[in-house]
Amino acid sequence: MPDAERTPGKLGARDLHAGYPTERELVLEALSLDVGDGEIVALVGPNGSGKSTLLRALGRVLKPKTGVVYLDGRIMREWPTREVARRLALLPQGPTLANDMTVAELVAMGRSPHQGILGIPTKADEEAVQQAIRDTSIEALTGRKVSALSGGERQRVWLAMALAQQPHVLLLDEPTTFLDLSHQLEVLDLVRDLNRQRGLTVVMVLHDLNQAARYANRMVVLQRGRVFSDGPPAEVLTPETLRVVFGVVAQVMAGPEGVGLVVVPVGRVEP
Repeated sequence: MPDAERTPGKLGARDLHAGYPTERELVLEALSLDVGDGEIVALVGPNGSGKSTLLRALGRVLKPKTGVVYLDGRIMREWPTREVARRLALLPQGPTLANDMTVAELVAMGRSPHQGILGIPTKADEEAVQQAIRDTSIEALTGRKVSALSGGERQRVWLAMALAQQPHVLLLDEPTTFLDLSHQLEVLDLVRDLNRQRGLTVVMVLHDLNQAARYANRMVVLQRGRVFSDGPPAEVLTPETLRVVFGVVAQVMAGPEGVGLVVVPVGRVEP
């Protein structure tokens, strides 16, 4: 089998070139990535490095120009759309919905890939929705309109909808956006618990390098649409990588108990 069609790992890409119809230049060029079953992978990099574009390509939202994306050992384009939705959930950055739903109605939409043509919910659907609501601690919000929620509350509701899909793979684009520090940790703790208890494979875009190092067992650093570095946080977050990729002078130190390492920026790299 040619290299471009090999399909190891849970999710990944081979020789991926991707961009947007309104832009002439590609965002991702010759990018390859394998995500193993049960991993938590953090995609990090400066603005414009291709993190969100890669996540959209992995989630079948963005069609690659060339190259392949695969899921569960099979080229993703060969999967029926409904089957992909049963296995993979994508929570984009700043999701929106045109019509005004209640929280309970929105979370229940996560079950649509599992339902028949008539969309009649089953007992399994109801149980999955209730579990997702409990997991994200939004019990008190279920009767409220999504439009009436704060940014942080809305983010947790969208996460609940993704979890209601009961996916094998969860893709998160900056899941801590709009959240205060306490709720950021709450969401990331939840993601880690789901990974450990249910074997959920997670790929998430994070801007906070310290949170990425704390919650991911693997970090992929992107620079100008290519993989600059890939590995455990302690191997990836080096002063040299921070200088070359992020343009900052920083110290990397051992963290307190429960935290592997801490990145302390000292200053910007002068042009």
